[in-house]
Amino acid sequence: MWDYIEERAIKCAEYIVQTGCTVRACSAHFSVSKSTVHKDVSERLKYIDADLYERTRAVLDLNLSERHIRGGIATKEKYGVKTQK
Repeated sequence: MWDYIEERAIKCAEYIVQTGCTVRACSAHFSVSKSTVHKDVSERLKYIDADLYERTRAVLDLNLSERHIRGGIATKEKYGVKTQK
């Protein structure tokens, strides 16, 4: 694997663990696609650093379990603002 890919995967994973952000937020922070971040932290990272992979996986699993709640809140705020105008 190329060195820059390994470095990017580690940087993305460390950022996700430190901030608890989503794949989308991480991709915006590092200016790469969501697909790239997801492939880096879910497939490549387990061969590079297994411990970091497990910690990153825990954050991503938490984000996955809360996804439907965040979507509902965003929808409520979107339409709540429109009805108040």
